[in-house]
Amino acid sequence: MSEPSAAVPQNEEGARSERDQEEAVRRELEGYYRAGKPPWDTEVTPPELAAMVEGDDALPPGRALELGCGTGTNATYLARHGWEVVAVDLINRAIDQARKKADASGTAVRLLCADATRLDEVDAPGPFDLFFDLSCYCGIPPHRRDAYAAGLTHRAAPGARLLMFGYGPEAFDDPISGVTADELRARFTGWDLVETTPGTNSVPTFWFTLRRTADAE
Repeated sequence: MSEPSAAVPQNEEGARSERDQEEAVRRELEGYYRAGKPPWDTEVTPPELAAMVEGDDALPPGRALELGCGTGTNATYLARHGWEVVAVDLINRAIDQARKKADASGTAVRLLCADATRLDEVDAPGPFDLFFDLSCYCGIPPHRRDAYAAGLTHRAAPGARLLMFGYGPEAFDDPISGVTADELRARFTGWDLVETTPGTNSVPTFWFTLRRTADAE
């Protein structure tokens, strides 16, 4: 009679589950780009971002970092309006399309294929005055979200803004996706959540505006 196999240590099993979650997200995103145009890529800059860049209380152009830039519509928009832009996306196909879009518009955008939760692994130093996230954070597995927040905090200039669009947890069938205002308050220490505005989608969505505290180091 053979000896029973050793049980997998709980910490190893947990790490494997976390890796599986990350790979599942990557595969899903790659599938959207292989199939054609992803549903979130409208090629139209959201009015919420336009208001922050061109509105009555517009921020002066500075350095911007876009997380999950997709095909580069908003990164290119920011560059056209005088911002020095770095943009990252997890999927190579998205970055390739974003480079073509930036080249066609004659704008200079620094595009990096990178994980938004592992910014220390790429050359994207701060400080940045503006961070933009169009439904990137809300799809990140929970175990990587603190690393996302830390990466932005480390690169934020005092008073920097984070403009984030996210789906509420009720919008998804899975247990890991979505974002709430309470979660952002808890994870983004050293930031103030200054505005939460419901979106106009058929499922719960929100626009969140966070500001790095002025006395941040």
